[in-house]
Amino acid sequence: MKYLPVIGMEVHAELKTESKMFCACKNGRGLEKEPNIHICPVCTGQPGTLPTPNRKAIESVQRTGLALGCELRLHSKFDRKNYFYPDLPKGYQISQYDEPFCEKGKLEIRPGKTVDITRIHMEEDTGKSAHPAGADYTLVDLNRAGVPLMELVTEPDIDSGEDARLFCQKLQQILRYLDISDADMEKGQMRCEVNISLHPEGTERLSGTKVEVKNLNSFKSVAGAIEYEIRRQTEALDSGEKLVQETRGWDEGRQATVSQRKKESAHDYRYFPEPDIPPFEFTENSVEELRRSLPELPDAKAKRFRESFGVSESDAALLTAEREFAAYYEAVVSELEEKDDAHEADIPFEKACKLAANYMITELRRHFSKTGEDIRHIRITPENFAEFIMITATGKINSSAAQTVLEEMYKGGDNDPSHVVERLNLAQVSDEGELGAIIDTVLAANAQSVADFKEGKQKAFQFLIGAVMKETKGKANPNVVTGLLKKKLD
Repeated sequence: MKYLPVIGMEVHAELKTESKMFCACKNGRGLEKEPNIHICPVCTGQPGTLPTPNRKAIESVQRTGLALGCELRLHSKFDRKNYFYPDLPKGYQISQYDEPFCEKGKLEIRPGKTVDITRIHMEEDTGKSAHPAGADYTLVDLNRAGVPLMELVTEPDIDSGEDARLFCQKLQQILRYLDISDADMEKGQMRCEVNISLHPEGTERLSGTKVEVKNLNSFKSVAGAIEYEIRRQTEALDSGEKLVQETRGWDEGRQATVSQRKKESAHDYRYFPEPDIPPFEFTENSVEELRRSLPELPDAKAKRFRESFGVSESDAALLTAEREFAAYYEAVVSELEEKDDAHEADIPFEKACKLAANYMITELRRHFSKTGEDIRHIRITPENFAEFIMITATGKINSSAAQTVLEEMYKGGDNDPSHVVERLNLAQVSDEGELGAIIDTVLAANAQSVADFKEGKQKAFQFLIGAVMKETKGKANPNVVTGLLKKKLD
């Protein structure tokens, strides 16, 4: 029998506010090297303390909702979610239940595939438990307790592990463009959970038994856990086994999910309105003000890059994958546009933009890979990078020399490409008189190759070009050499 998967996502993202969600403690997002240094009576749940909501955190969630096409509630509130956990100091979590800040959004993950978003709500993070090897006790670090945590819940619109991976990647990209979260999964700043069930083809989509897989900390794990669960549940149903609603974890070493506990229902948490925080009332004007604060988002930026700068769809996607990388490219393009307006070189603007994209995507990324750096560490100014592109585009240096120049600039010893070209004597030789004399010398020294070419052997022509390049130590303009050789051999 064929079974079809039905998959929904829950994604938590820690927000990078200065302070925690309900107190003035520093928001170190749980990355502190020492335990329990950013804590106070509020975030450790001491009796008699009162929470004070973090306005920036709430606005960050609302901006995310607007970026994802959500409806923002003008009336909202916090609720208490009651459950016991060793690193949940109050014995309950301040969260949201029936009146979240954002509802009914969507995210297109690829052409023709959109995932609907049910809700985006605000809550506080828990602390961390540590279990020392061989010890019979547990250590609790409350630095992370009270860190602002955004939770996004999707509709069960996802059909595969690959689409779930794409959804998480697109969401991470948007959160970084909004600059509200670093969303680094390896550091626990973005944590994903999947809800998956199978149903026989031709039956009701939601008729299967839902299984939740929690705390997936990489895109690869998200896809791997889903594909594993599809296989596991298919085999169980084929053998007549009855699946149970449960929570499972992902074992990275075994590449398998493992049962953890039976799944709780909403009523198990005994939600009720948070009595210490009054409900929120927002206005249409405040929502519009937040909407105006949104930056240009990745898909819109990629479209503009294609239309304005002539780059390909794949290059536009790579250029806009990271906000800082896109900003650097746009700064380079701005410099190229100034040079184009000033007619500093007879190079089409679009050609220069495409060349800049090519060098950024290939050569710059190659250097980043070698040094472990990224665009935030680059020592080349956009102005100097644009100058490098113009020198390359106009043929003042060949492609081999261009790589040398860019490497010297990347190292930071000399950021001016003209200085590097002069210092290393890399200028391409394009003078026809100078090259003509060198070609005459090469032809005289290679009479047999000349004869072979005249007999129709094309390899002889390539040999002669190579001989000229060798004579000029690779600095001859190959286009000029090719043209002159053809004239002299005719």
